Amino acid sequence: MERIIPFKRSVVFAADVSTLDELKDLAGAMAGIRGIGGSKVGFTLGLQDLLTVTQIIKDYLGTNFPVIYDHQKAGNDIPDMGKGFAKVLKASGVDAAILFPFAGPATQEAWTKACFDEGLQVLTGGVMTHAEFLESEGGYVADSAVLKIYGLACELGVRHFVVPGTKINWVTAIRRFLVKELEEGNFILYAPGFITQKGDISECGQAAGDEWHAIVGSAIYNQVTREAKRAAAIAVTRQIAAH
Repeated sequence: MERIIPFKRSVVFAADVSTLDELKDLAGAMAGIRGIGGSKVGFTLGLQDLLTVTQIIKDYLGTNFPVIYDHQKAGNDIPDMGKGFAKVLKASGVDAAILFPFAGPATQEAWTKACFDEGLQVLTGGVMTHAEFLESEGGYVADSAVLKIYGLACELGVRHFVVPGTKINWVTAIRRFLVKELEEGNFILYAPGFITQKGDISECGQAAGDEWHAIVGSAIYNQVTREAKRAAAIAVTRQIAAH
């Protein structure tokens, strides 16, 4: 199994800031913190200049520092669009892409393979952190679709998976499913939804197992000063290390 992050547990800081100057301040604050394993970049910055965004992060944190692109949510157009998506990410220096393929198996397969063909790693998710998402929560997406998404991802060679840090029952169910499909030690989980979305790191850590990464965004980047951002990141990395 090829790892994106060399550590068993870490914090992936979400760089959902608005400007390149804000990104420089955030990346500078993260530099040198033990336990920061990667960065997740969303479309707010990505649609401006993804190549420059990637370069800024790697300038501050190292050329091998993982940059994960999250188009919020990619993998929901027609199958043929996956190739163009993957080529842009590769040309921009991105290391991995997050896919939430709710549009069906044909799109999921095409987009996943397109990313792999470009040398990108894929993180697949099937449940979002917010309320009223699944039918059982009052949303539109069928609960039965969730494990189908993760199951096909396993068949396609995906070994990195996004689970919702706010919904521990789903973290437990997805992990149990992945153990059955891939066996223990052959997959890695990534979980957003902590702090401001009320996800509990300790509880999620117990459900996620030995190898997982917490994706933390506004609890870090919304701090006013660089020193405060750094302090918030250190506090979260210590929580990860403790569980």
